[in-house]
Amino acid sequence: MVQTSKNIAVIGSGLVGSLLAIYLKKRGHDVTVFDRRPDIRKVEFSGRSINLAMSDRGWKALREVGLENEIKKIAIPLDKRVMHVIGKPNYCQKYGKEGEAIWSISRGVLNRKMIDLAESFGVGFKFDEKVWDVDLPEAKLFTGATEKGVWQEYHYDIIFGCDGAFSRVRHKMQRRSRFDYSQRFINVGYKELSIRPNADGTHKLDKHSFHIWPRGDFMLIAMPNLDGSFTCTLFMPFEGKVSFESITNKEEASRFFKTYFPNVMHDLANLTNDFFKNPTSALVTMKCYPWSYCDKVALVGDSAHAIVPFYGQGMNAGFEGIYTLNQIVEKHGDDWEAIFQEYQKERKPNADAIAELSYRNFIEMSSKTADPKFLLQKKIEKRFSDKHPEKWIPVYSRVTFSDRPYSEALAIGDNQEKIMKEIMQMPDIESSWDSIDVENKILARIKA
Repeated sequence: MVQTSKNIAVIGSGLVGSLLAIYLKKRGHDVTVFDRRPDIRKVEFSGRSINLAMSDRGWKALREVGLENEIKKIAIPLDKRVMHVIGKPNYCQKYGKEGEAIWSISRGVLNRKMIDLAESFGVGFKFDEKVWDVDLPEAKLFTGATEKGVWQEYHYDIIFGCDGAFSRVRHKMQRRSRFDYSQRFINVGYKELSIRPNADGTHKLDKHSFHIWPRGDFMLIAMPNLDGSFTCTLFMPFEGKVSFESITNKEEASRFFKTYFPNVMHDLANLTNDFFKNPTSALVTMKCYPWSYCDKVALVGDSAHAIVPFYGQGMNAGFEGIYTLNQIVEKHGDDWEAIFQEYQKERKPNADAIAELSYRNFIEMSSKTADPKFLLQKKIEKRFSDKHPEKWIPVYSRVTFSDRPYSEALAIGDNQEKIMKEIMQMPDIESSWDSIDVENKILARIKA
């Protein structure tokens, strides 16, 4: 449906803000993106990134505006997890069916590319423009060098807040009556590390795998980059016996890596240097509602629903939200208030569901992936799913390799977990896991 051209401001030049700007520009709107930070294309990366895992939902949103193939040029497909458990052979776990994969992309590389693409579509960018205040009823922005200095006033028809978990736009909306808001920090932070390429530029670990070192209360993950390196992320408690607080010098850091990650010793010096060079960052789940104000302002991405990164769905959920918003525009045309109302009602339950799934997946990745019982359960589920694909799609596949609602994946996953708890209590399950008795019991429980 054709819309009347509007003058629209997008606050935040991150991944979601850049893609939203492209969608809006393709609909004929005048779009300006504001960001309080300098142009990411002209500065070094901050050392606080987690590599992105693009999956079906993200690709679908990019495909809609013709960008899928362009972005796949800077991505590497990963078709399996590899678990590195001390004293045991590495264990591989396929993500989905043959040909299904998540795609590793450097956040910084992708963000730079998305800004370039947005500019090529005609989107304007204003970097180093700090938004200090928003007049919601008038759709006005106020920017300036400091909060108490002289401000510049801008007037728009519509404002989109895409400025992250600590959004300035949302902060203004929070001051209105009946606005619900909550944030929950977990006691685990993260730090970016790196594994450099071999001398010939090849990867030191299998480059088509998502690598996990599960260690209970903490874990290390590694995802490949095109240059032969791996971006690693260490997730660990802030305080405690084994924590960021407990490692205070390079000798202690070196001992930590030698003790818990013996097969990355080839990059010990680099890991130790990164540990002290890069900041320790916090992880938060943020929920709020409503996501819009009349027909003037709407929140998109982390500004509306920040989640922890353990399902690799933060970007994918943000991109899917833009795709959904665009579909709703097709229904309502110029009625932006109706667009925003339907958008938030459609997306809010799914945002809450992926927040819950992401939190649970931290427990799975850090602890359960080293548990033989858990690995056996996954083998049983995969065998049953392969034999009865119409009756059992694993929750991971529902989230990662489909575009069905997150809320549906959560509900069906809870039911599957109840069934598997019963199955894992069967006598001699370790020896009978692939028997017809186990298969028939699962079938009977599904039917019931």
